[in-house]
Amino acid sequence: MLTLFGALALVLAAVGLYGVLAYVVTQRTQELGVRIALGAARRDVLALVVRQGLLVAAIGIVIGAGAALLSGRVVVSLLYGISPTNLAVLGGAAGVLFAVAFVASYLPARRATRIDPMVALRYE
Repeated sequence: MLTLFGALALVLAAVGLYGVLAYVVTQRTQELGVRIALGAARRDVLALVVRQGLLVAAIGIVIGAGAALLSGRVVVSLLYGISPTNLAVLGGAAGVLFAVAFVASYLPARRATRIDPMVALRYE
């Protein structure tokens, strides 16, 4: 039952992370169009957006892992046969969220860099 709740929480976190990062990247379409219109290479713009998205995700993962390890000490007496500091589970969850952050940054940024710069400049 705890595995089911943990998996559900991970899915909800992944969907939320994807939604927020995809929205933020989509909001930057006009900025990306300006960069491309001024001569930036499309792959450089794509790399910039993905790098920034992964940096935000990495900071969140580090803070979340620290909070999970600290709160694990508080609930250790409530758990039976389960370690609150299972690094495989924490690492797996961090890996899934990092992969979702990559996809959430890459797909909208790739779409934004493929449109014509004039269309991106008029994007609202």
